[in-house]
Amino acid sequence: MISLTHLEAALEAVDAEVKALLYNQSMSLNEKDEKMLPLLRESKVLKQAYEDLCYLRDNPPTSTTGCKAGQYREDK
Repeated sequence: MISLTHLEAALEAVDAEVKALLYNQSMSLNEKDEKMLPLLRESKVLKQAYEDLCYLRDNPPTSTTGCKAGQYREDK
């Protein structure tokens, strides 16, 4: 699936941004927190989308009633 490749690239980009913020010595902790929170939220959404697509790839829906991948999700 091409979308999985795009999600992997997006996750790597977000991780790189988070690491860059962590290693930035010129920013205060509050500034880092403000900039990292949206990135971490984005990372969580991307990871969930990646897991859902992997599940669908490995377990394609067999019924015509629609996809129910979300009901098997383990929320943490």
